[in-house]
Amino acid sequence: MATVASRKSAMTLYASPVCVYSHRARVVLREKNIVGEVELTSHPDELPHDLLQMLPDPCLPVLMDRDLVLYETRIIMEYLDERFPHPPLYPMDPVSRAQARMLIHRIEHDWYALLTEIQSVGEKKSARTRKQLKESLVGMSPVFSARPYFMGDEFSLVDCCMGPLLWRLPASGVDIPKQATGLRQYALRLFQRDGFRLSLSEYEQDIGNLAAFGMDD
Repeated sequence: MATVASRKSAMTLYASPVCVYSHRARVVLREKNIVGEVELTSHPDELPHDLLQMLPDPCLPVLMDRDLVLYETRIIMEYLDERFPHPPLYPMDPVSRAQARMLIHRIEHDWYALLTEIQSVGEKKSARTRKQLKESLVGMSPVFSARPYFMGDEFSLVDCCMGPLLWRLPASGVDIPKQATGLRQYALRLFQRDGFRLSLSEYEQDIGNLAAFGMDD
């Protein structure tokens, strides 16, 4: 954790308009109705010079809250949830909270890693990875059917991680079959939330394809 004398008194989130990690931080900001600025920047090297000096490496997203600087996505998300406790996006009891953290870890390890690989290699090279991501998500469709949100009855930070991932599937060449009803309906529940809609950058609005999930744009 680092501190810096900020030239801005308001909370500011510096985020990429295209990165899935930046997107999920923006989802939390909007879901919590936090009054703060979102500065979209295409590359971390474009961050203010004094802010770059406080980072171990140029990265996005970065959150500035007065003198506080945070630069790891999960830390940013948890800080926002604790700093603005209503509505809570993590369970209150320690066991459920730990389970939610483990879910986020698995989402990053299992699904975000595959999405990153798809986006970083050519279309032919990513065919196997797209198939792997599709089969893994579709295989979880019954789990998504069981409860309104990912293994829970209330929208949580876990869902803040899932929404940006699912939103990028059509543009990444990962189609969700109609028989995966639970997954498709879960995705639409996330996409229809005001917080998610408000979180979208122009780029993300352009790549969105609600028809791929069974709903017209």
